[in-house]
Amino acid sequence: MNIYIVVKSILVTALLIAAFGIFTIRVRRLLRIMKSVKGQAQVKVDRLGERVKVLFTDVLGQSNVRRKLMPGLAHTLIFFGFLAVQPHSVELMINGVCPAFHAGNILPGVYGVYLFCADLLAFPVLVGLGYAIYRRVVVKPAYLTNGLDARLIILFTAVIIITFYFINAFLTIPSVGGRFDYAGYLTLSNLVKTLFNLGDLSPAGSRVGYEIAYWIHLLTILGFLVYIPGSKHLHLLAAAPNVFLKPLDRPKAMIKTDVEDEDAETFGLGKVADLNWKNVLDLYACTECGRCEELCPADMTGKPLSPKRLIDDVKLDLLDHSVQLLNGESESVAPLLRAGSPVTHDVLWSCTTCRACEDICPVNIQHLDIVLEARKHQVLMESNFPPEMQETFNNLENQSNPWGFSSDSRGDWCKDLDVPLMTDHPEADILYYVGCAGSFDDRGIQISRAMVNVLKKADVDFAILGPEERCNGDMARRAGNEYLAQMMIQQKVDILDQYKPKKILAGCPHCFNIFKNEYSQFGAGYDVVHHSEFFLELSRQNRLKPNGTKFGKLTFHDSCYLGRWNELFEAPRELLRLSGLSRDLIEMNRTKTKGLCCGAGGGRMFMEETIGKRINRERAEEIIATKAPTIAAACPFCAIMIRDGIADLNGTNVVYDIAEITDMMTV
Repeated sequence: MNIYIVVKSILVTALLIAAFGIFTIRVRRLLRIMKSVKGQAQVKVDRLGERVKVLFTDVLGQSNVRRKLMPGLAHTLIFFGFLAVQPHSVELMINGVCPAFHAGNILPGVYGVYLFCADLLAFPVLVGLGYAIYRRVVVKPAYLTNGLDARLIILFTAVIIITFYFINAFLTIPSVGGRFDYAGYLTLSNLVKTLFNLGDLSPAGSRVGYEIAYWIHLLTILGFLVYIPGSKHLHLLAAAPNVFLKPLDRPKAMIKTDVEDEDAETFGLGKVADLNWKNVLDLYACTECGRCEELCPADMTGKPLSPKRLIDDVKLDLLDHSVQLLNGESESVAPLLRAGSPVTHDVLWSCTTCRACEDICPVNIQHLDIVLEARKHQVLMESNFPPEMQETFNNLENQSNPWGFSSDSRGDWCKDLDVPLMTDHPEADILYYVGCAGSFDDRGIQISRAMVNVLKKADVDFAILGPEERCNGDMARRAGNEYLAQMMIQQKVDILDQYKPKKILAGCPHCFNIFKNEYSQFGAGYDVVHHSEFFLELSRQNRLKPNGTKFGKLTFHDSCYLGRWNELFEAPRELLRLSGLSRDLIEMNRTKTKGLCCGAGGGRMFMEETIGKRINRERAEEIIATKAPTIAAACPFCAIMIRDGIADLNGTNVVYDIAEITDMMTV
């Protein structure tokens, strides 16, 4: 036996050195790949207290994971149980090298309490794994990755937990466990001993059984350790730092590119060498849970885009080119969009930038940074974009609106409404920024006129820019034309700086978002408010009062750029109630953070939708299913898209913007 102990000590030492050595080499290689990419990450490591709190809530507390109830609960059980077992596994490793070591001899009381807790927490891991198998074998949700990798992870974890119980069951036998009272602390392990009649074994048989369980446990853990850096469970290493570095504020700006940089060889994301280290950390952190795919409007309507697959495809491309990157040969890295690549033109341009993927991601991956930077490269460097966008870009450049109407006619929609212009009333309290849709689209004009009526009812001191107004650059920017967008933004800043408006009122969430979150990148910060917030405040001040009009049943469609991008979910709903809505809103199945995009975002309003089902039709079906005759929207693009979707289905539902409803329901 003494010879065996010596041989075991040598073998365990060698295995530990080999496994941890291989693990270290593989992790260091992943870190070197992160450092080898050329992009510049715009990451702020500020507000450290909040970031530490996020680690406790999102990582240890599993708050993001538990947003999906049953899978989240199963993952939480696995997470905490697996963590609880690890100190025991470390002790077994140390004991294998130094047989005389025993944690129970150092702090017996603390060690006993730990064993008691770990013994109880390990069993729910098996429950969680059972649910994971059930989902993959029985439920089989389309968005869930169900490959060999996932099944191996389940197998590894199950073997580790089962051998944990058998090891402890043998330790409750005095001939194996020695003088420490294992049986007094190990409730479930005692049960295992009883169920398998382990207590009836001879001392030698018990010792052999223990050693078999020990080696299976140790080899599985070390195999798991070596396997992690090359598997989907790489997120065990990358998720926590990725969560720690996540944007703490939900409002988000696109990445600004210095398009005037004469030394720049390329713009945007053309190949994986152009990623930045934070993008790479995002790729490493992906758990392939598929929650992003489940909520993606493009994927659910048959488009080739899946956020999960995109992240995985870019990661695989990165790893495929790792040799070139590590050798400093980034120029030999193949383009991201190339013949045979799963990342295609249609994948990039199917995205509506609704941000559902980022919002639901439990490890805070920033999918849109990759999508929008890749679009930017395709437009600026390759002139590769949907052909219909050429006319849109020309219209934006020449007339500062996507429809191509004369910019001088921007104020024609209100000629009969006696609306003051900023040129005549520069000291106005409110600059109402009408936007392109509100100025030129027939449906948008109806909403703009309702806006004016409400402002006049509340006696708001406001003015518009009229012929001076220009597009704010949102459309061009989301469609990848960063050069045109920055030119338009600078033109807009020059105009606004002439008046230095006290507050900008926007009726379009896209306009609201870019003013609020992105103009500061160009040294122009403005106080901007969306009309849902502004009208709500007027109602609370009794400057708008219900006139007794009743709508009956009504449902509300959340605009992506108002809701997920800027967390304004309750303001429009509360406005409808204060305006005199007779009943509570009928909420759709997909609402608020899980709301479904109308299909117009990311420049999609001006692109053909020829692949799969139209997104606005998908949304219209859900709206019709509520049996609410009226739909409230808070965005002119949403109102247009939903109206068209309902018309395609021969529905009779009527779509109003909240400005129109407020106008009809108040005095």
